[in-house]
Amino acid sequence: MSIKIGRRGVLAGMAGAAMMMSGAAAYAQETIKVGILHSLSGTMAISETTLKDVMLMLIDEQNKKGGVLGKKLEAVVVDPASNWPLFAEKARELITQQKVAAVFGCWTSVSRKSVLPVFKELNNILFYPVQYEGEESERNVFYTGAAPNQQAIPAVDYLMSKDGGEVKRWVLAGTDYVYPRTTNKVLEAYLKGKGVAAEDIMINYTPFGHSDWQTIVSDVKKFGSAGKKTAVVSTINGDANVPFYKELGNQGVKATDIPVVAFSVGEEELAGIDTGSLVGHLAAWNYFQSVKNPANAEFIAKWQAFTKNPKRVTNDPMEAHVVGFNMWIKAIEKAGTTDPDKVIDALPGIEAANLTGGVSKMLPNHHITKPVMIGEIRADGQFDVVWQTKDLVPGDAWSDFLDGSKDLEADWVGKKCGNFNTKTGKCG
Repeated sequence: MSIKIGRRGVLAGMAGAAMMMSGAAAYAQETIKVGILHSLSGTMAISETTLKDVMLMLIDEQNKKGGVLGKKLEAVVVDPASNWPLFAEKARELITQQKVAAVFGCWTSVSRKSVLPVFKELNNILFYPVQYEGEESERNVFYTGAAPNQQAIPAVDYLMSKDGGEVKRWVLAGTDYVYPRTTNKVLEAYLKGKGVAAEDIMINYTPFGHSDWQTIVSDVKKFGSAGKKTAVVSTINGDANVPFYKELGNQGVKATDIPVVAFSVGEEELAGIDTGSLVGHLAAWNYFQSVKNPANAEFIAKWQAFTKNPKRVTNDPMEAHVVGFNMWIKAIEKAGTTDPDKVIDALPGIEAANLTGGVSKMLPNHHITKPVMIGEIRADGQFDVVWQTKDLVPGDAWSDFLDGSKDLEADWVGKKCGNFNTKTGKCG
């Protein structure tokens, strides 16, 4: 009898534990958790903190609409602190411990490369909102920032044109990591294909957080004194931009003499700089705060109200998060679940309004369609749009200008492959 009672006790205990676990699981599922993986400290905080803030705003707005699938969204914020290995650790924490349904995060390509194995292993979703070097298409990543054909190539084409000053000599200046090096590899091949001589291309790299720009700016001035129109194409990232632009001003490098077109400097970065001496220098993006249309005006008003700061600026990677977040919500509604496999399959073909008046679409290669704009720095730290594409440009994962890439195609819908070789007919 005592044995029977013991068994009953064990069974009752197991049943109670199961009920507790079920209750805990039910509680855990009362909200849909959203991971936010952006540096809030370190060299990249100047750029990434605002992306955390806009995600909090988007989640708050969605919750006011009732959430999604009848559940509220819950933001889970971590700080990888501009530490690239820590990005992977924090991504794993978000997925395995916090059980997030998706992650919105990273800025630098080295941080994205750091987390890729984690997202593949654990089968979660990353929305990456920043321009990057291309040469990649992963099933678990959706690239809402610009590929090179949506930023770098059009910027060079503009500078080569009559409107852009018919530039003949090029300084490719970047931070020393994968995005600038690969982007400049693409640009160097593109420029040489356009007939630019090797001696008319100067390439320079500096570490993250670089602060002493005096010698480099002097070298740029010297390179630009050869009698040919010269421009700087800048892939300098993070807080190194502040002393770089200050030194340009100190040495009197004016946009009329040697224009700088930046791929990683927007309204947020300029907010901490005296822009008086930078008027006329350029940036290539897919969005500028100064674009006038009702959607953008409404977004700016909501952003400044949410941050309780009427001077808080908006920028391109923020808009990429807006588009990516809205696509994610639509994909969840379409799939009827937050299950990553089903959401990944639902995302291609999803459309969402961008803030410049168009409608962006998620493509089978997990990139989106975007307008391309060249903006000229104003004295108030905003940009005047001096050129833009007539239509939205589809993001190209693989460069048409690099051997080994030009034959590759990304298609996660039909071919289920991110690097399908069109010559061999095989997935890489």
